[in-house]
Amino acid sequence: MASELRALVFTGEHQMRVAHEPIRRSGAGEVLVATRLSAISAGTELLVYRNQMPDAMDADSTIAGLSGVLAYPLRYGYCSVGEVGEIGTGIDKDWLGKRVFSFQPHASHFVTRVEELIPIPDGVSFDDAVFLPNVETAVNFVLDGRPMLGEKVCVIGQGVVGLLTTAVVGRFPLRDLLVLDGIEMRRERGLAFGAQVAFEPSQETLARERLAAGAYDGADLVFEVSGSPVALDMAIRLTGFSGRVIVGSWYGNKRANLDLGGAYHRKRIQLVSSQVSTVTPELSGRWGKARRFETAWEMVANIRPSQLITHRFNLEEAQAAYVLLDQTPEKALQVVFEY
Repeated sequence: MASELRALVFTGEHQMRVAHEPIRRSGAGEVLVATRLSAISAGTELLVYRNQMPDAMDADSTIAGLSGVLAYPLRYGYCSVGEVGEIGTGIDKDWLGKRVFSFQPHASHFVTRVEELIPIPDGVSFDDAVFLPNVETAVNFVLDGRPMLGEKVCVIGQGVVGLLTTAVVGRFPLRDLLVLDGIEMRRERGLAFGAQVAFEPSQETLARERLAAGAYDGADLVFEVSGSPVALDMAIRLTGFSGRVIVGSWYGNKRANLDLGGAYHRKRIQLVSSQVSTVTPELSGRWGKARRFETAWEMVANIRPSQLITHRFNLEEAQAAYVLLDQTPEKALQVVFEY
């Protein structure tokens, strides 16, 4: 096991460094994990990179590896897979060498309690397992959206989370599944992941016409996962009477300017906020995080999301990785760090 770890630290807007530190050995109830792969969650992490984080907001109070507030200097990231290389006292020896997932910032090694580890199922590669948080998010969106037989569904945004949402909801017996995105590569992936048709945002009129065909006045269910506040207004326009809009995007400090004085006022549209740190109270009697993780692993095995990896970087190349996602998003889908 190496004696030094490397960790990514966001130091300011568009600025970062790689910290080199001695590895803290695992204590009682802890293990040391050597990271094999960590994935950039572009939607969330670009807010950190661009300094579009809400002031004084907790990084994530439900994840031990993301304690503290969203403020520079900041260690961030939450998609890490690796192997247990050392165990502390009180830990079963079966953990040694086990392949695991953990919600941890980008780093070559980390020490954590075993309660913060999720064993990777047999037959699931590291490349697929690193998508667990995004697949879990997609599962959570679908649980909140509750698609039904014969419904017309629309997914706005075909980044990684949007594509995975398309793949999960596309397994339902829907009447129609539409996706919208401004990038051709993402639209093509959306079709490959189960959508019947893909539109550019500028083709909103065509999307509305398709959603209104037959005995419909619009979409029954729309997932807004683009990360763009202007898309929320589009989602409302695409939704029919008593339809549901699942707002999965995190806008950070960007404001959404909504037109709520027109069709929205009379169409009884439901705007539902969906975030993966909790399970909706309406389902909590039957669903908890353990069941959701079990379902997410099944989706990982079925979807094989590693096909979405387009770029691999060393941690020392992190600046180039974020510049790629920030300035040329049409060239990349999932970007990962290899250790």
